[in-house]
Amino acid sequence: MTISTLKDLYVDQLQDLYSANRQAVKATRELHEAAHSAELRKALSAGAEGIEEGMSEIKRLIEGHDANPRGEHCRGMEGLVAEARAHGVEADFSDEDVRDASIIAQYQRMTHYGISGYGTLAAFARKLGLEEDAGVLARCLEDTRGGDKKMTAIASGEVNPAAAEA
Repeated sequence: MTISTLKDLYVDQLQDLYSANRQAVKATRELHEAAHSAELRKALSAGAEGIEEGMSEIKRLIEGHDANPRGEHCRGMEGLVAEARAHGVEADFSDEDVRDASIIAQYQRMTHYGISGYGTLAAFARKLGLEEDAGVLARCLEDTRGGDKKMTAIASGEVNPAAAEA
């Protein structure tokens, strides 16, 4: 598809974020399986559910613009997922708390990509006069920010202090 207008770019970026979320939810489940902390595992499970909810909303928006949700492959998230697997799942850690600290770092990198995507898309939607879309995207953005804040709280409250003692 040739991108000629802001609306074209908006739909293209919706598809990109849908792809990013499809990749991120799989990686989040893998990080969940590798995590040791019960609180972290619970947050990662909630994170995967939140990503799935965001995917559902994005899919609905894309289809509302007569486009295919799978019209793009997000190479940015592909790289972040590869890093998450390499540094959160596959790496050889001698301490579970240090692994958990790495898992949080990797998850938050993926989350920040989502925050950027949702924020940009909400701004595009507002500019295009797509107020319903903008509202959906703003809610997804706030949910994603909430998950990021939860991870920061787990890191600073439990995981990082324990990892520092390793």
